[in-house]
Amino acid sequence: MTQRKKALVTGGATGIGRSAVLALARAGYDVAINYGSSAKAAQEVASEVEKLGGKALLLQCDVSDEPAVRRMMGEIEAAFGHLDALVNNAGTTAKWKVKDLESLDLAEWDRTFAVNVRGLFQVTRAAVPLLKKGTQPAIVNTASIVGLRPGPQPLPYAASKAAVVNMTKTLAWNLGPDIRVNAVAPGWMEGDWMERMLGDKYESLMGARAKATPLKRCVTADDVAEAMMGLIEGMRFVTGEIVVIDGGFTSST
Repeated sequence: MTQRKKALVTGGATGIGRSAVLALARAGYDVAINYGSSAKAAQEVASEVEKLGGKALLLQCDVSDEPAVRRMMGEIEAAFGHLDALVNNAGTTAKWKVKDLESLDLAEWDRTFAVNVRGLFQVTRAAVPLLKKGTQPAIVNTASIVGLRPGPQPLPYAASKAAVVNMTKTLAWNLGPDIRVNAVAPGWMEGDWMERMLGDKYESLMGARAKATPLKRCVTADDVAEAMMGLIEGMRFVTGEIVVIDGGFTSST
């Protein structure tokens, strides 16, 4: 019997993380599901993994907490022994009023960078020994289109995603040839995240964005997970790349 591969998805309870967990499970992976506060959603995803024939390992951990990250990796080593894939998806954002710099709380700035940037590095560094025990190991980071071009998103979020873009390339250089490191940069994505960002303008602004997109819709979490799986399971000579997933919007504007 072929041994199932092993993966860790941070922020795996909802959104892109949830879709990535389920895509990995369908591809034959056992999945460690990291979450911050969404315990109920994480349990629901774990149940779905088990229905697909996989093993789910639930791990509550704030990725910005280095000792907690190390403990989490110890639990993964005890349960799985190795990792074949890491999806760095955990992320947060800050509140602000567009174009009003004074509305930004610097404590939220620090928290955004602690999770989105330092957290990604801490998880990656702690996972390297387990990934090196895996088969053709790969890391995929969740960046964003606003890390590549300006947008209305809060400054710390956009800047943190620009840091993820740079860190993806730098990690690819540092971890090659043993481990490939790539990132996905989704455009405007359907679902709760953009609903919170756009508020009561969600339907009208998302509709306008879809109309201006060559593929005539906005990206979904499943679209992002599909691209992640391509980077994990294939593309064996691709590392240090940022795959934009926006239906062609940025290429046509």
